[in-house]
Amino acid sequence: MSKDQEEKSPYGAGFVAACIVVGAVLICGLTIVVVGRGSSSQASTGAQSVGTAVAAQPTKGPPAQPTNGPAAAAATPLEGAAESTGPGRGGRSGCDLPVGDQAVPTSAPAPDGWEVSRRVVVPRSSSFGPGRTDSDGFRRCFAHSPTGAVFAAYNAIAAIADQTKLLGTLDKLMVPGPATDSLIRQVGTQAPSGDTSTVQLVGYRIIDAGQDRVTVMLAMPVESVYMSATLTLVWFHGDWRVQPPQPGAAVGAPFAQHRDLGDFVKWSGI
Repeated sequence: MSKDQEEKSPYGAGFVAACIVVGAVLICGLTIVVVGRGSSSQASTGAQSVGTAVAAQPTKGPPAQPTNGPAAAAATPLEGAAESTGPGRGGRSGCDLPVGDQAVPTSAPAPDGWEVSRRVVVPRSSSFGPGRTDSDGFRRCFAHSPTGAVFAAYNAIAAIADQTKLLGTLDKLMVPGPATDSLIRQVGTQAPSGDTSTVQLVGYRIIDAGQDRVTVMLAMPVESVYMSATLTLVWFHGDWRVQPPQPGAAVGAPFAQHRDLGDFVKWSGI
């Protein structure tokens, strides 16, 4: 049993709903359900994804192979891989950023600074990116390295925070293919939320890292605990893009609840 499961929930028995608005497809209407007390208590997390509920158990250590969500893509053929021969493949990014150190960042990177992007505080670096900001505020062009992928993941969360720009963002952010097309169609049927709430990222954990694929778990504070979302980033046409979930699944799944940041690299600009 994990530490998260063994410790008594700060909420006690029953359930507490905590809504995290990071765009209609990430975590909206997140519900923490606590069953039992003390060492027997277990927490389950549900995430509403464009009308589809996705549930996940808290995790300890590297999570088991998921059956859906971004991390599952590591075991399946890459959507759009046949097209991944554009600028920067195997070397510099499309913005000519150097590849840099390929080591997994087990300590917090040193950014040039932190900036607010769509109400989310994100890192900026001349070495790791973003190397370019579009007129709509979308940030792109990251270094082809695990550290560059972490910078890209933080900026990806910020990119989908503004639901009014979500359709254009998904087209730029996700690896092209049928799953992304399905996601865009789903989002297109929903009216943008007027909720201005957002979350801030406070840590990350690399689940798996290869030359062209990095899976990272991102921690966000919710009430007195932390919730995590998981993104798999794929090197595609000279930049990191997010692997889309299977149709009907949530971007960011599997989600998990954590009592503390002991399993994460603490990294935040707030």
